[in-house]
This record gives sequence, structure tokens and C-alpha cells, in this order.
Amino acid sequence: MMRCTYDRSRANSMDTTVAIAVAVATAAALLVRVAHADIKITHIVSDARPIIFFEEFGFASGGRAAVSIRRATWQLRPGSRLTSVDVDSSLMGFVLIAGAQFPWINNQTQYYAADPGDGGGGFCLLTSDDYALPMVRLSDVPPGGVTTTVTIDYPDAYAVVFSNCQGGVEVTMDVRTEMYNLRRDDDASSSGGGMMIRDYLPVGLQPLPGIYAGVAAVYLAFLAAWVWTCARQHATAERIHAVMGALLLFKALKSACAAEDTWFIERTGTSHGWDVAFYVFGFFKGVLLFTVIVLIGTGWSFLKPYLQERDKCVLMVVIPLQVMENLLLVVIGETGPARRGWIAWTRVFLLVDVVCCCAVIFPILWSIRGLREASRTDGKAARNLKKLTLFKRFYLVVVGYLYFTRIIVSAFLALLNYRYRWGVDVAVEGASFAFYLFVFYNFKPEEKNPYLYVGDEEEEEEEAAGETDDGAF
Repeated sequence: MMRCTYDRSRANSMDTTVAIAVAVATAAALLVRVAHADIKITHIVSDARPIIFFEEFGFASGGRAAVSIRRATWQLRPGSRLTSVDVDSSLMGFVLIAGAQFPWINNQTQYYAADPGDGGGGFCLLTSDDYALPMVRLSDVPPGGVTTTVTIDYPDAYAVVFSNCQGGVEVTMDVRTEMYNLRRDDDASSSGGGMMIRDYLPVGLQPLPGIYAGVAAVYLAFLAAWVWTCARQHATAERIHAVMGALLLFKALKSACAAEDTWFIERTGTSHGWDVAFYVFGFFKGVLLFTVIVLIGTGWSFLKPYLQERDKCVLMVVIPLQVMENLLLVVIGETGPARRGWIAWTRVFLLVDVVCCCAVIFPILWSIRGLREASRTDGKAARNLKKLTLFKRFYLVVVGYLYFTRIIVSAFLALLNYRYRWGVDVAVEGASFAFYLFVFYNFKPEEKNPYLYVGDEEEEEEEAAGETDDGAF
């Protein structure tokens, strides 16, 4: 069996690439939370990366993974110590890696990186039958291109990976990946047929069309109830309530587009443009969500009809960051992990998301501090303490919601079997609905609003205090 030799830096690079690609791909998939087409065409141009991570897919028994390669060429990277005679194109090719094998691959690369001189060289994923299922090597690709299809005998989540075990060699090629499972057509079965059709959704995401459709229906009903509540209490409805209604509308539209997106992908492998609508409505939903949190946190339209300069500064930071985050979301979702710079874009996306989550906390803390100081000085302790309690509760819920959807769910995804990854979407949507329900219930329009209403006892105390003050004066 042929093996390639490369230095410690190359082995470390391969190890880091594999680990980062898997971790970042998982984080990005969690944040995007919508299935994209599993028929993809990727153009690789002068790429010398030892590992190129294409796609991951949850297969059932009998699933298929197809890779089509066109215009495959290679060249020496400038400054390479190799010559054309030294290059072995059989050490460059595609493999399938089961998700459970990634720790073993990292262990092997770390072992050879620790002592590259021992054992005759470094670890080459392409030549390791123990860890990877070979698909096609560049030495077997004719000038006109080739298509290779592998049938999955053992169900698992597999990743299509290109392995380049020739240090200093750049690869250029057009790659089309197509992954799907086979299932019996229900309509054909009812008419006595046994036709098998392709299902382009991974095993763990097949319930998503129904889940997203249900979420869209729930938020549409939520929106109808909110409009009815605001109409009944139109005398006490504030501008913030209209913004909150718009948030519900775009959340429902985003979920509906996600349902259509996954439904088309399940049957055709492509989203037929529904991903564009998903990104558009997701953009407005994301901007409105953080805007509502900031506006409620500052007490706008409840405690005061204006925003202070520092509150405006927070909005001027959060809204552009949300615009940037949604643009990065499009880049991450549409380019895929095979593109160079994808990991860097994903890191920027995660950083922007964290900054947004931190920024919306400050207005709530400022309001809590202001109410605490006011309760000690303005003689309206009961009312201010009631507002203070509500703001503290709002703060804890916001922190808990952001912490759960960004961190806890990530750990949940890492531990979850690939067959049940739809459970992550259910958990996130459930947490989001609970968060929306809390916010909308506590800040709904009502006559005796906790922010504005002063009870009879407190009014009597304030009047008595006023008479005492006047007498003393």
C-alpha cells in the first residue's frame, strides 16, 4: 500500500483542518438550522489543502453517495520541493468518512505529528481503509470526467472528503456531490407498485418539513391572537406592540419558507428559490427580534416615549451587526464548507452573533440600575420595585434563552444520534416559542400595565405623603 510522507507542520495542518472543519460545520449547521440542497456543484481552484470537507449526510441502509468530477487537473504550488515526476495522483482522491471515525482520524494524525520520523511518514487518510471508504482517486479520472456512486451498507452519518496526501500540489476541479436515501413511493405502493424514489433529506432531518409547517401555523395563530388583543386594548396599545406583531409575522413567514425549502429538497435535492425567501424573512425576523429586546430593555414606549443617547447607540450597533450576520448566514449556507475561507466566515458569524447577544443585555441592565436608584429617591418605591422585579425577570429570561439556543443546544447536538437531529430544531423552536410567549404576555397592552399602573394603596400613600409635604412647606 502506497503511503505519502510529509513533515510535522503538514500533519498538524491536516489534524487541525479536520477538527476545525467538523466543529465549525456543526456550529454553523446549528445556527442556520435549515436544510440546504444535497445536490451541490463546487468549483475547486488551485487548492492545496490536505483535507477538503464537502458535505455530511445521514444515510439509511441502501443510501447512495455520488461524486462527479470534471476538469480535474493538478499543478505544483510555487516554492514546492517536489517535481512533476514525484507527484503521485493516486494519493489524491475522495473518501467517505463515518462520523464516529473523526476522533480516530485525529488520533492518528496526532500520533504521526508527534513523531514523524518514526514509522516512515505521516498519516494519509486516502490510503487508510480502516477509517475511510474510498470513492475515487484522481489517477482514475479520465480527461472527460467520471461519476462514482457508493452504496451505503451500514447506516450512519457520512462526510464526503477530498484527501490530498501530496504536499505542495494544488488541485483544480469541478465537483458535483449528490447524496440521498431510497424509500418506497407511498402513492405507488397504494396502487400496487413498488417504485423507489430518492429522498434528499438526511435521516435525522426528514421530519423537518412537518415541524416547520407546524411552527408556522402556531405563529400565525399567535399573530392572530396578538392582533385581537391589541384591537381590544387599542387605547393602551403602544408603538412597541406593532413592532412585536411584525416580529411574529416574519417569524411565521420564515418558518413557512423553511417548510417549503425542506419539502422541495426532500423530493428534488434543490430548494427552488425558497432559500432566498427564507433568508429575506429570516433577515427581518433577526433584526426585529434584537430590536424588540433592546426597546423593551430600555423601557421605550412603556416608561418613556424617547430613547437616550446610549440606547440609540446600542440600536445603531445591534441593527448593523444583524445585517452583517444575515449576510454572513447567506455566505455560509450557500458556499458550503468546501470553499476556502468558509471556516473564517463561520468564525466571524459566530463572533457577530455573540456580540449581538451581549449588546442586547446592556439596556436591560441599565434599566434595572435606573429603577433601583429611582426606588430609593423618588418616593414611589412600590411602583418602581414592581417594575424592577419585571425587568429582572425579563433579564433572566433573555439570558437563559440566548444561553440555551447558543450553548446548551450545541452540546445537545454533539451528544445526539444522527437519526434524531431533528430534536435540536424542536428544542430550539420550543425555547423560542416559550420566550416569545413570556415576552408577549408580560408586555401586552392592558389598562393596568405593570409599568404604568399605580395601585390604590400606593396612590393613597403618595397623596398622604404629598399632603404632609405641603403642610410642612
